[in-house]
Amino acid sequence: MPQKSQNTPELASMEDRTEKVIRWIEQNVGGRVTHIDPQARWRPVWFAEVEVDGEKLELCVRGDRLDCRHGFPLEHEMHLQQQLHAAGIRVAKVYGWCDDPRAYVMDRVRGVEHFNQTDDAERDSVMQDYMEILASIHCLDIQPFVDAGIMRAGKPEESGRLGMKIYEDAYRAVKKRPDPFLEFCLAWLKRNPLGGPIRETVVLWDSGQLMHEKGRVTAAIDLEIGHIGDPMMDLAGFRMRTSVLGFGDFNALYDHYAKHGGQPVDRKAIEYYHFCFTLSNQLAFHDALASPPSGSDYMTNMQWCAETNIYAMEALAQIIGIELQDVPMPEATISTAAVAQSHLIDWLRHFEADEDYTQHQFRIFFRLARHIARTDEIGDVVDQSNLDDLEGLLGVRPATWQEGDDALERFVLEDDGIHDEALVRLFHKRTSRYLMLCGPKGSAIARHNPIPDFSV
Repeated sequence: MPQKSQNTPELASMEDRTEKVIRWIEQNVGGRVTHIDPQARWRPVWFAEVEVDGEKLELCVRGDRLDCRHGFPLEHEMHLQQQLHAAGIRVAKVYGWCDDPRAYVMDRVRGVEHFNQTDDAERDSVMQDYMEILASIHCLDIQPFVDAGIMRAGKPEESGRLGMKIYEDAYRAVKKRPDPFLEFCLAWLKRNPLGGPIRETVVLWDSGQLMHEKGRVTAAIDLEIGHIGDPMMDLAGFRMRTSVLGFGDFNALYDHYAKHGGQPVDRKAIEYYHFCFTLSNQLAFHDALASPPSGSDYMTNMQWCAETNIYAMEALAQIIGIELQDVPMPEATISTAAVAQSHLIDWLRHFEADEDYTQHQFRIFFRLARHIARTDEIGDVVDQSNLDDLEGLLGVRPATWQEGDDALERFVLEDDGIHDEALVRLFHKRTSRYLMLCGPKGSAIARHNPIPDFSV
């Protein structure tokens, strides 16, 4: 059963937090805040306009996540960004740290973060520019970053494992319930270390996040899990994001990176680190999905984990050399609650608020209601199918999904790689069905967007 959080502190209202942000800006940056908007999204962010000596200054205030446990403190992100800016890398200038609410203040960056209105030629120009930025980062002297407290492995040969260790430690510190998928993947990584040459540079890791205009990157953004690691992590990190944003020809991008001073491209390492990074959402949001804190966007977290968990099984299938089969969509049933659910969903869909932040909150409720309705339609078939699969693997059929998760976790922890192929196939089916529960058949939130085959 879902766990009830016992020690989650009460979240101050958005109005209270916004007032504190205004006071911090006026006391520490100077001038007068003439306009401020909380961003309508899954983490606290404010955009502020400040009048300083008759000039307009546009700021972004990046707050601490409410429900993500990845082990990298927000202060660490700020210090990394400060060091990159001092080194001449295109990131936003930082003004300082705010204790309450926990946040740091920086320049607001011009441009857009997507390619929706960008033709292929301009998109390619932007991405080539971004690859040159990554190459420049990977050439930086790491010592100033070490001196600033940026995380680094105890030994250079462990640089590529540090990020996953931080994530895993954070997951284990808050683990609420069996998670056989994660335990299988983490055990596979321990049994199959990458090896190869030692590389140690500053990395962003969650790469591919950028703002651009007129064919150029204005800034790399969202540096929250950057550290000192293996540069191939950056060449792997943005592969998942291309399924939504469309970054173009990755082989051409890797070639451009290498030609502009980047590290020698190690395609085996990229494939390995891609699999590692597919696990980052489930590691970070295990706790929030088991015990959502106040303010958590449950459906965004669920959809992210569902999609990237499928990516993980697709990546591992490619590494071990097996083909995966499509998972059939269960037939929906109509329950006695269907009319009430449909009425609630329709009401939430058409609700109109006076401002974007409140409107976004109702969008969260709308997506949650659709998930509950979809679970009412196919949830029992999903549970029974998962239990059927377990019977074939375990030789016995658990009575409930909870017993099944517990038994499957014990199995993967004891297996030691003997059933890797069968387990990849089983988890591919389970993760595919999990995505189907996100929303109605055919809806964007329940649709799998495959990653192109990059032939590494």
